[in-house]
Amino acid sequence: MRALGIDLGERRVGVAVCDSAATVATPVATLQRSGDPDQDLRAISEQVSEWQAEIVVVGLPVSLNGSEGPAAEAARAETARLERHLTVPVVSYDERFTTVIAERSLIAQQMKGPQRRGVVDQVAAAVMLQSWIDAGMPRD
Repeated sequence: MRALGIDLGERRVGVAVCDSAATVATPVATLQRSGDPDQDLRAISEQVSEWQAEIVVVGLPVSLNGSEGPAAEAARAETARLERHLTVPVVSYDERFTTVIAERSLIAQQMKGPQRRGVVDQVAAAVMLQSWIDAGMPRD
């Protein structure tokens, strides 16, 4: 099952995809936010079509203690919009530490700051998607 992982940010949206056997997640794109929610929704929809995704996994930014704050509420609202717009299932998955893990990985590769900013969101999406795969691909 090909899954598309989405890391929703205020300025950028990271996109990752897994292979058809759902074993390995790979970072594939960073979408710049346009300021128009409908346009952003279309851009994500285009990624779903391009990669022939059968499910979309959206990162849910929960707090360290497991509570949901304003960022998680915004992610849930955007996830609900995606569910209404897409023809494939959309699920949320805990994305705690994904950006930190992505940043550390890119620093370990000696990637400079400006270059890192261009890919950190898609790497974070891949970390989240891989975690979802490793957890058995839960649907809720």
